Formats: sequence, structure tokens, C-alpha cells
Amino acid sequence: GEARGLPGYRGSGSSGYTMNTTKNSTGGFRLPILQGVLPVKGSQIPAELIAGLTLAALAVPEVMGYTKIAGTPVITGLYTMLIPMALFALFGSSRHLVVGADSATAAILAAGLVGIAATGSDEYVALAGVLAFMAAAFLILARVIGLGFLADFLSRTVLVGFLTGVGIQVALGEISGMLGLKGGGHGTLQKIWDDIQQIDQVNLYALGTALAVLVVIVGSKKISKKIPGALIAVVGAIVASWALNLGAHVHVLGEVPSGLPHIGLPEVKWSWELIGKLVPTAFAMFVVILAQSAATSRAYAARYNERFSENTDLVGLGLANIGAGLSGTFVVNGSPTKTQMVDSAGGRSQLSLLFTAAIVLLVLLFLTGPLAYMPEAVLSAVVFLIGIDLIDIQGMKRIYAQRRSEFWVALITTLMVVFVGVEQGIILAIVLSLIDHTRRGYRPKNVVIVPAESGQLHARPAATRAQALPGLLIYRFTHSMYYANAEQLSEEITDLANNSEPPLRWLCLDASGVDDVDYSAAETLRSLFAVLKDKGIRLVVAQVLDDVREESRYRFRELFGEDAFYDTLEDVMKEYRQQTGTQTT
Repeated sequence: GEARGLPGYRGSGSSGYTMNTTKNSTGGFRLPILQGVLPVKGSQIPAELIAGLTLAALAVPEVMGYTKIAGTPVITGLYTMLIPMALFALFGSSRHLVVGADSATAAILAAGLVGIAATGSDEYVALAGVLAFMAAAFLILARVIGLGFLADFLSRTVLVGFLTGVGIQVALGEISGMLGLKGGGHGTLQKIWDDIQQIDQVNLYALGTALAVLVVIVGSKKISKKIPGALIAVVGAIVASWALNLGAHVHVLGEVPSGLPHIGLPEVKWSWELIGKLVPTAFAMFVVILAQSAATSRAYAARYNERFSENTDLVGLGLANIGAGLSGTFVVNGSPTKTQMVDSAGGRSQLSLLFTAAIVLLVLLFLTGPLAYMPEAVLSAVVFLIGIDLIDIQGMKRIYAQRRSEFWVALITTLMVVFVGVEQGIILAIVLSLIDHTRRGYRPKNVVIVPAESGQLHARPAATRAQALPGLLIYRFTHSMYYANAEQLSEEITDLANNSEPPLRWLCLDASGVDDVDYSAAETLRSLFAVLKDKGIRLVVAQVLDDVREESRYRFRELFGEDAFYDTLEDVMKEYRQQTGTQTT
């Protein structure tokens, strides 16, 4: 997964629909199932088939690389492109989102199972399936109780920082594999130190193989991104390994089982203690799936002016992960990179994903035998490049140039992932996103409203204490009023009341930017009303939103008086002139 490369992304907001039967942009109807497939245009089928073939060619080597990140057998990567991919294609809403193995969730999985089971063991694979079920439970629960909005609380800033950290961690972790070293250690620093300690044991055959793979993949991308460089490199390495008997000099994958995955529940000793250990990892996966999938779906829906339902996608993602758990593989996620692969190849619906699943089925049945000859250094090289692609230096530069404070948030997230851990990084990312959101509302930039020479009203900083008319000051609070900014509200209004020249007779609270008032803010308003009244200043309110106006529990109308509420600022100024005889501005 990665944060960049989301074309047409327009930020958060609801863009979906929830009706069981919904008219789409072409005038047809979509059923609760096959929303991402129907309607099927005959003329589009060849393009969908080509897109499905392209995705299979590009993604098969990639998903095998993800198994190295996740710590599961290579065959489990192919399983992610079978039942889970098909389930989302059938039950999801987005016509474009590709669901499959993902580097971010694979890294979270590996970090979460450290110390619980031996990497790659049967118990480890079973626990990976349990985590897929738990992530699915969170996704479906989010749909049932309406938690889809949580996707908006992982900002693009921290997502860039988080995935950059994952990329650094993943890339550095594959150096030992490319050098043919034994490696070791759990943290990034420990792995690097172990690599340095073993540097005199470099396997030149492994290094040569890895360099050849890197040259083929990078070189093909330079020529055309449509060339399946990873597939060419993998096939070439397998042929070379078979012909030159590289297995005598480097580690190879060995026998890879063929056939369909076994369907059934993971074989683990179920207990509440086990569930408790896995909940933080599953929740971290859930947050990444939620944020990354929603961002990708929104981006492509915006590009093609289509509608999609985040709620339906949550169900589709949940079912896809249930399919992953039942078919012996690990958690799946919406992938921006795979989605872009399909889009570039001409795919415009989930039909291309169904073609991909069919191709993977043929690979599983007939083509797993040659994988036994693949040198492990090949997968290390593929994964190394996956990590490098995740490192979004340009994104970090843009954040630094445009929003310095958010850059430090992204950098802290990156460092947390690299030096502490992926799980801790995603938790910190959520916390920092919430802190950043609260910080913006904690000190809103409030203004005073004054007429220009043309007569039009315009805003000036509140600190200027500029008056709309002599003795009338219009103060606009630009955020919802809640406990964290209630003190600022009190300080600013008190300052305006005490220090304005000429002395105020009316103070108008422009509430056009206030969409909610909590208990603390309501008490602050009551206190301010009393203070202003003692000073002989009348408090009036204008442009109250309907939701706030209809809020009767605070009884503002009883306190301020029915005649203290105005529909427009012009009405306030007109009434002030009439009552005070003021004629000049």
C-alpha cells in the first residue's frame, strides 16, 4: 500500500449511496451484489480481460514478495488473489478498487506476531488467518455501527509518513536476503547491525542474482510501466536457476504446493487470552484498510464521476478478509498500486478482477512447480523495490513546503515506524491525526466583520477590534464551540468588550461558522451574556445554523430574548441604526 498516486483525491466526505437498488450514472440499476461489475458492456470485455492479464503478470511476483514481509509461505501470496479478490469484486461497491495483499498490513502482521509464533510455521499461518478474521470483524462492525468516518481521522500527512516508514523498514530488512546473509534481529537497527556483523559472509551468487533482478525491473520501468518487469525477472531467474543449478550455491524456495487452498477455520487453540494479544494488531490493520481503501475508492470515483458506497465497500472488505481467513492466507487491503495497474491497462470494473482470479486459479493448478527453483534472493530484490516505492520523498517535500507543522508530524510517524515498530507507528499516526484536528479547532482564527467602502461586508482579524458601526462590533466565531476553545471564546469577547473604541453598545455574535455547541461552551456563553449585560452591552446573535437554532436544551432564547436573534448581519445593522440613531459607518 502507499499514500501517493491517488488521482483526483478530493479529501474526506460522503460520496456514497446506501439504497439496496441504486441508479448509476449510466441510467442502469445496481443490485446489492455485483455493484462493481454491472452493467457489463460487451465492447468493454476485451479491455477487462487484458487488464486482468496485466494485473496477474504484474502482481503475482509482487504478492509473493509480500509473503516475505508477512512471514508466510510463498503460496499464501497467490491465495490472496483468489477467493479474497473475487469476494470483493462480487460484493464491493467501487468499480475500480483492487483488493489483495498489501505491504503495510503485511508489515503490521509480522510485527504483531513476533514472539507469539515462529515465523512461517503452521501456527504462524493459522494466527495470520485469525488476524484476517478479526480485521473482518472490525470492518463489519464499522459498517453496522457507522464507524466508516474513522477513515477520515488518518490524515494524508500521517499516511505519507507511516508508509514511508514502512518502506524504509521493509527495504532495509531485505538487504540480508539480497546479500545471501543469514540475517537476524527483530528491529530495524538490530537487523542492520547483524548485517554489518556478517558482511564478510556475502554470497556472490545471491548478490549477482539480486542485482540482475533489480536491473531488469528498474530498466523495464524506465522503458514503460506497462512492461511486467518483475514477471520477466522472476521467470528469467527461475530458468537460470534450473539451467545453471543455482540451488547448489544459493537458497531456493523449494517445493511449492499446487492446487486449491484448504477451506476451513484456522487450527489454533482459541482463547480470550489469544484474542486479547491479537486485538491491537487487528485494530491497526483495520485502520490502515479503512483509510487506504476509502482514499483509493474516492480517488477513482472522482476521476470517472461515479458514485460508490463506503458502507458497501466495508462489507466487501470484511467478506474478502473472511475469505482470506478461510483459505489459509493473510489479511488483504485495498491497494493503490494494483488499482493503478488495472486502470492503466484499461480496466473499468471489477470484471477485470474476476479475470485475474481465474488466471491465478490456473497458476495454482498447473504452474507452481517451477517456483521451486526460484532463488530467495529474487524475492528479496522484489520486496526491496516494493519498499523503495513506498518511500515518498516527494510527498514529504511537498508537505514540508506547504505545511511545515504537518511535516514534523509525518516525520515523527516515519521515525516511530522505523525505530520502534509498525503497530506503534499506526497508533501514533491516529493519535497525531486527532491531536492535529483538535489543535485546529482549539485555536480557530476568529474575525470581526466590517463594511468595505463598497458597502460589502468583509472579515478582518479579531485583534483589530474593528467595528461595523460606531458602538456595534460583529464577531464571527469560525469553528464549532466546545470545551477546548471555550476559553478562547471568553478571552476574545472579553477583550473586545473592554478595549474597543468607541465603547460598545451592541456585540453581535455571527454564528454562521458554528455547527455545534457543547455544554462547556454553552456555560461560557451564559457567563459572557451576564458580563456584557453588567457592562451595558447588548449581546445579539446572527446567522445561526438550523441545527443549532433548533437546539432547545440550552434555552438561549429565554436567556438572550427572542429579539436577540437575527437572520442576517444586514438585519442587525439596520436594527442597530434604528434603535441608536446611528447613521454613519
